[in-house]
Amino acid sequence: MRVMGVDPGISTTGFGVISDSEGRLSALSFGGIKTSSNLPLQTRLKRIYDELSGLIKAYSPDVMVVEELFFNRNVTSAFTVGMARGVALLAAEMSGLPVSSYTPLQVKQAVVGYGRATKWQVQRMVKVLLGLKELPPPDAADALALAICHINSHKLAQLLPAPT
Repeated sequence: MRVMGVDPGISTTGFGVISDSEGRLSALSFGGIKTSSNLPLQTRLKRIYDELSGLIKAYSPDVMVVEELFFNRNVTSAFTVGMARGVALLAAEMSGLPVSSYTPLQVKQAVVGYGRATKWQVQRMVKVLLGLKELPPPDAADALALAICHINSHKLAQLLPAPT
């Protein structure tokens, strides 16, 4: 199974592509799609779309996992993150790629074992679980954590009996 995680953001959209081969997880690619605040919003969104579309084409994931939005006090930030999330969903749809979503709490619980884990704790566990030499950047670590969460959830769902 090959999973692409996306942590949407307007200034940096984190991405990570993970392969699960016979229970062994490996990072194929990860990083951040950065856009300049000097550019018009539509140009920034197009860049995110183009880069994600290119990554989908290059790595042929089986599924894209996009973080559910967490609304805090900054409404303006929530709107722009929502736009970046929408662009990620569009890139997946245009590529015929199915999408799953998890909340930050679910991801932290699945990867660290504690739903209120810090960014550093997530980075550290992602590094350990994927056998990386260095800590991945925060946005990329979140995207990789999304992919790990999905792989583990998918495995668990296969073990459980189908509901009747």
